[in-house]
Amino acid sequence: MTETSDTPSPGQHLASISHAGRFWDVYLEFEDDPRRSRAYRALLAFSPADRNEGEDLLRTIAIIVEPSYEEAVYRARQLEEHQLQAFLRSLLP
Repeated sequence: MTETSDTPSPGQHLASISHAGRFWDVYLEFEDDPRRSRAYRALLAFSPADRNEGEDLLRTIAIIVEPSYEEAVYRARQLEEHQLQAFLRSLLP
């Protein structure tokens, strides 16, 4: 999915991490799926701070599934830097 606005992600900023000589902003994005109204499903989106034109955000699948928005945000905020780096590494070529 290509981002066209100046805002890298519509999600909530979780953290900034470094990996492989770059700084990355990590966002929590919620899936909007009316079929799953009893669960809040969220994924992580990674945007390099020095993002080049045409460079897409890297997104995981939905990895956080909680019964409320607040619990999903809480769970995401509990992820440690080394865990976020591991998710990022899994998305890189």
